[in-house]
Amino acid sequence: MTMGTQQLRLWTQIGFFVLFVVAPVFDLLRYDLTRGHAYLLGFEWRLGLDDYFAGKITGTQASINILLHLFLPIFAGAGLFLAAAWRWGRLYCGWLCPHFSVVETINALMRRATGKQSLWDKKPLPATNPDGSTFRVDPRWWIVTLPLTVAFALLWAIVLLTYLLPPAEVYGNLFAGTLTRNQATFIGVGTIVLTLEFIFARHLFCRFGCAVGVFQSVAWMANRDAMVVGFQRPRAADCATCYAASGPGYAACEGVCPMRLRPRVPKHQMFTCTQCAQCVDACSTVQKETLLEWVDREEARTNEARMSLTGKK
Repeated sequence: MTMGTQQLRLWTQIGFFVLFVVAPVFDLLRYDLTRGHAYLLGFEWRLGLDDYFAGKITGTQASINILLHLFLPIFAGAGLFLAAAWRWGRLYCGWLCPHFSVVETINALMRRATGKQSLWDKKPLPATNPDGSTFRVDPRWWIVTLPLTVAFALLWAIVLLTYLLPPAEVYGNLFAGTLTRNQATFIGVGTIVLTLEFIFARHLFCRFGCAVGVFQSVAWMANRDAMVVGFQRPRAADCATCYAASGPGYAACEGVCPMRLRPRVPKHQMFTCTQCAQCVDACSTVQKETLLEWVDREEARTNEARMSLTGKK
């Protein structure tokens, strides 16, 4: 039995979320404000300025150290990241990002509590899932949704602090109840802000507030050959069976999209697509022959031209 796309994506999200939490603990990646230098893969990462302040090297040598130890790694890392986005879009967001995994978890819980994945959706989603199963809206799910949202926010705030201060100190003070005033303030304010963001603005943040996501989208939009979810528009009439099964005004691909997008539109209207492929899986579930699939290169250009000419329907 082969692992499905969504199962694989779930495991990559879980794995990266665990890495996000433990990376500071093992000095895989963090900046220590108390020591004034970074850690990378277990080793100290300095700018090489200690010798300059000690009078052992010149200003030119110090500038070269900054270039080699700061700007070159940053530009190289950013270049590789944007190269991946140029080719595959916001794949990091949909398959790895620890924030987006929280977004999807809250989406699922909020749907159970309200029938909608977002408080700002105008109407609830259909009670029928793409696989034919049904679910019942129950406001009592708020009893689970709100505490879990706060727990995620608290965890995020604590982990973010460990990227700036020694993790042993942060966790030691936390478990002993001896957090310093600054540590407690950081965690408290961070928890409040993140809780509000997770409940009210998580989709808006992913779309417009996250620089990592926006830069991926810009790189992706600039490449006409990039991977995109293509729609077999000549077979658009087949969508009628999906609408009939899901309910008037609904389509399975729209209902499952965690970014609240409509997958059957031109690429420029899918600017924030995270390549999670949930729409593709939903379509293949309700249709004998899927109308949605990942395409790239010539197929991507052909798909975009066809979508632009016919408009959205």
